[in-house]
Amino acid sequence: MAAMSSSLFWMVAAVFAAPLLARLLRGHAPEVVVLLLLGVLIGPHALGLASTTGIEMIKQLGMGLLFLLAGMEIDLKSLAGRQGRWAWTTWTVGFVVAVAATSAFVPDAALTQSVALGLAISSTALGTLLPILKDRGLLPSALGRSVLTHGAVGEIGPVVVMALLLTSHSPLQAGLLMAFFVVVTIAAIVVPTRLLHRAGLYRVGDSDLSPWSLRTLLRGVMLLLTGLMALAAILEFDVVLGAFAAGVALSRIGGRHAHAMMRSLEQVGFGFFIPMFFVASGMAIEIAALAEHPWVFLGLALLIGVARGLPVFLTEQWADTGSGLNTTRERLQLGLYAATGLPIIVAVTEVALSSDLMKPATASLLVGAGALTVLAFPFAAQILDRSTPAPLPR
Repeated sequence: MAAMSSSLFWMVAAVFAAPLLARLLRGHAPEVVVLLLLGVLIGPHALGLASTTGIEMIKQLGMGLLFLLAGMEIDLKSLAGRQGRWAWTTWTVGFVVAVAATSAFVPDAALTQSVALGLAISSTALGTLLPILKDRGLLPSALGRSVLTHGAVGEIGPVVVMALLLTSHSPLQAGLLMAFFVVVTIAAIVVPTRLLHRAGLYRVGDSDLSPWSLRTLLRGVMLLLTGLMALAAILEFDVVLGAFAAGVALSRIGGRHAHAMMRSLEQVGFGFFIPMFFVASGMAIEIAALAEHPWVFLGLALLIGVARGLPVFLTEQWADTGSGLNTTRERLQLGLYAATGLPIIVAVTEVALSSDLMKPATASLLVGAGALTVLAFPFAAQILDRSTPAPLPR
């Protein structure tokens, strides 16, 4: 108990210090990267001040809230439109390139190992990008909407493939279980919506929720989140699938109150649980592996950029995707944002480690490379934005 309390203290201290340090760095390092670095510092592979023993559930809730909020931002209609279809095409191409590249560099790797590496490399950190896009005022723009579309595909694709292939089930069994999971998720959309209206939690004709209604709805959200995460775990899928499905369901249940619920969930999630997830993820990074293989570490970050970002850029450059991006600079920015990956990398590496598909050193290199993309690619996109000449006054 003493060791767990001490670990919890140092992790909360890191969560508290991260935004202050990020502010001192004037935004050059996103807060999520600062959280990871502080996690590395206090973790068992550096100062040894903290470990995740006994507080794993806090990390799981943080990851769950991160993917829930990402799921709430997804516009399902955009994924079925022209840009959505191109986004699926570019993700598939990136995934195939990543699997082929890992198979070439690791010739002895089994197919499932190459798939795990390919999923990590071809993902997009939509949950991590959301606060960055909001801070830069990009969400209402064509670039922001395009990042949301490609980011949604870059999270849904890896999550679904991970659920189907990186499990102990056969592909047929996994497909049937996935269908069952989808049915339960749909029920989680339809049934609570009717119950909430009958219970009078929505005040007709008023867009604001009473404090009692909001508290009750937030508790219902946590019930939905933990329920779908538990169902995913029971079906031997990764809990990320349950969290993501909960976010998509919640965007449907919330109706006109979805924005108020999201704002409250962001306060709960980004205030404590999500930063704790990133600190815990940083604590798992082995510094020795990064120091011993610096070129592999940098090469993986470059591979993420090539396999994930390059197909997005080239598609936007040469095809009419309906994105509304009219300049090469905007398309390059989209490619950089799309290649920003971390949460899915963490989730995939954890599944691969638990299934003995990946060595801890490899997982550390991948997570470190993901952290580098979060640090470098959005910063490069911001530099491109600043380099745009100001329009001449009329």
